[in-house]
Amino acid sequence: MRAVVLVGGFGTRLRPLTSTIPKQMLPIVGRPMIERVIEALSRHGVTDAILSLGYRPDAFLEAYPDDVCAGVRLHYAVEAEPLDTAGAVRFAAEEGGIDSTFLVVNGDVLTDLDISELWRVHRERNAEGTIALTPVDDPSRYGVVPIDQDGRVEAFIEKPPPGEAPSHWINAGTYVLEPSVLERIPAGRRVSIERETFPAMVADRSLFALQSDAYWVDAGTPATYLQVQLDLIDGVRGVPEPAIAASAAVSEQADVEHSIVMDGARIDAGARVVDSAVLPGARIAVGATVMRSIVGPDAVVGEGAVLDELTVVGGAMTVDPGLKAHGARIPMETT
Repeated sequence: MRAVVLVGGFGTRLRPLTSTIPKQMLPIVGRPMIERVIEALSRHGVTDAILSLGYRPDAFLEAYPDDVCAGVRLHYAVEAEPLDTAGAVRFAAEEGGIDSTFLVVNGDVLTDLDISELWRVHRERNAEGTIALTPVDDPSRYGVVPIDQDGRVEAFIEKPPPGEAPSHWINAGTYVLEPSVLERIPAGRRVSIERETFPAMVADRSLFALQSDAYWVDAGTPATYLQVQLDLIDGVRGVPEPAIAASAAVSEQADVEHSIVMDGARIDAGARVVDSAVLPGARIAVGATVMRSIVGPDAVVGEGAVLDELTVVGGAMTVDPGLKAHGARIPMETT
């Protein structure tokens, strides 16, 4: 089984963490996000993955010099300019020589979806495309997908206004597609699979969907990037993973509660870290407080500083001693 993995975005919602690091190379409890995505694919028989790259492709090439990730062979399709979701799928599929049924996944989604079941349903229905659906409380940020009793998609409504969605089942960002879908995508320009390709398939009655309430999180925002990590240490997705890396240095006089402390990070005496993620090499200095926030790699939170309300500190940044930051982005974004 072959898969196209969409990892070319700029990760703007996770800035400043993604100012220098592609979103899918950010660590999730010590392992790059992309490794967790690829590992999930490998459990369902994916042997080859074509990474659709755009922003900072060098980070992926350097991380996997043998072109293998989680036991899956990697191939690379680097866009010269952004082609949007459908354009990226076509470009990557052609670069990877795909000529049979294939899988497409969004590289920032962490899920326990049964891909094998999705593939089986696609075959049984003789579909041109089959997409996974997941339920959410607020579908206004996503593509809402009502289906009939046979699982055929009736409409594809991208980001409906709050309160107007006809369903709470949304596009989960995992698709099984036939090569004929590629012929629907014009070459050489930006094409949205959600706004152009899928609606055309709905009109031709060739698009189906499978609803699943399996674990699913779009890890592309500070809140969800933090949540997927807390879920892993809490055992929401199986055996709990260690919250504090063996190479981290945590003072006996520090208070670390329900938080992830990654490789080489340091928590000094009198510091307090709660419901937070401290990325590799970061330091929380004496008396500093980090509450429900994210401290980027090699960043320093100065003595007595206070971070809370999903403050995000970029990689290698220094938070001044005594600073109080509430829901901030450090460095501050400019326009």
